[in-house]
Amino acid sequence: MAAVKLFAPVMSTAATRVVLCLEEVGAEYERVDIDLATGEHKSPAHLARNPFGQVPAFQDGDLVLFESRAIGRYVLRKFKSSDVDLLHGSSLEESAMVNVWLEVEAQQYDKAIFPIFFQVMVIPNIFHGVSDEKVIGENLEKLGRVLDVYEARLSQTKYLAGDFFSFADLSHYPITHFAIKFPQVAPLFEARPHVKAWWKSLESRPAVKKVAAKLPQLS
Repeated sequence: MAAVKLFAPVMSTAATRVVLCLEEVGAEYERVDIDLATGEHKSPAHLARNPFGQVPAFQDGDLVLFESRAIGRYVLRKFKSSDVDLLHGSSLEESAMVNVWLEVEAQQYDKAIFPIFFQVMVIPNIFHGVSDEKVIGENLEKLGRVLDVYEARLSQTKYLAGDFFSFADLSHYPITHFAIKFPQVAPLFEARPHVKAWWKSLESRPAVKKVAAKLPQLS
């Protein structure tokens, strides 16, 4: 079977979400770098893969996909096994809870943590600009409120969708890998013991360790 292809730079948290899925299921894949600095993501070739000119894009034979969570679902469905089924599709109730918490990750968690990541890491390190402390502060408050909900949930179940690991948990890893190292963010996890334990469990997974070892180091 020919390896699937992932088009994205290494420094893409969205692409890392897909890579984590591929590693969890043990699929073969080829990574094709897209140079954002030269505008390769806006080239005709890449726009044919992702019409919004963003990363990642994904190819499996004649099938071309974009949007990392959609790609992740495809990978986890195609390569699922009796040992690895992170969508829990065999149970209507479990798969529904996976979908609920995937939506929470995208609509609540990511919308709070991404502006912090962008201000603390991207603006000074990539654009050589000055971070907006007001934006950081406002979103730290939002993130704290989201994590309060997580703390309550994780006091009842080991993982977000239930007492089983799923894509809903894994999808949090890419951006949190960087953000949890920020001095502004780390105390929010430390102050919530169930959230902290959940994160440590996520970090301990073999696929996560393998992917994390290849990610850029935070300067």
